[in-house]
Amino acid sequence: MGVKNFINSVKESLGLDDFKKAGKKKSVRKLLKKLNEREEKILESLRKKPGKKEKKELKEELEIISLQIKKGKEILEKLNSRSD
Repeated sequence: MGVKNFINSVKESLGLDDFKKAGKKKSVRKLLKKLNEREEKILESLRKKPGKKEKKELKEELEIISLQIKKGKEILEKLNSRSD
């Protein structure tokens, strides 16, 4: 997944309409920060013992967020290695 595709998919999943374009590294870092915050909120919601349906939805969202975090870290690593 390319940097632009990753940024667009995360913006869409987080509902960020007015996301300002900045350098690729800065953008990816900001998105990773927002993904980590979302992950914490989901984990907090799971600790509150939700119903079966809600729990299933939260786990699915957590899985998606975790994958996006992993991809974002890989992209950030690539960007960091290019500039060195």
